[in-house]
Amino acid sequence: MVQFFKDLVDFFKNVAGDQRIPNRDKKVILALVALIVSPIDLIPDWIPVFGLMDDFVIMALILDYFFRVLDNDVLLSHYPWGMKSFSLLKKMASAVSLVVPSFLKNRLWKYSGDPYKNR
Repeated sequence: MVQFFKDLVDFFKNVAGDQRIPNRDKKVILALVALIVSPIDLIPDWIPVFGLMDDFVIMALILDYFFRVLDNDVLLSHYPWGMKSFSLLKKMASAVSLVVPSFLKNRLWKYSGDPYKNR
């Protein structure tokens, strides 16, 4: 378990240092991760259903960015785990990202991908 968290921290550091990812997107991801980790919530957790919804939507935004917005080669160049887990997370991100409105995703992210590559 300790190794997993070490790999996770290294993954985030490597992604944060990638020049292909816009600085604004990096700042938004950092703010979203801080919102998940912090004890302060947008909607308090004691409110049934809606209390956990804000954390779920934030996690969906992060997964959507990593597994649907970023090109696979950008993510895989930093991804420390195997292709099996990558494929599984990509499928999960596709399903979870449906809860986030597309206007919000389009407004948040500036990454447009490699212009010389078909997506």
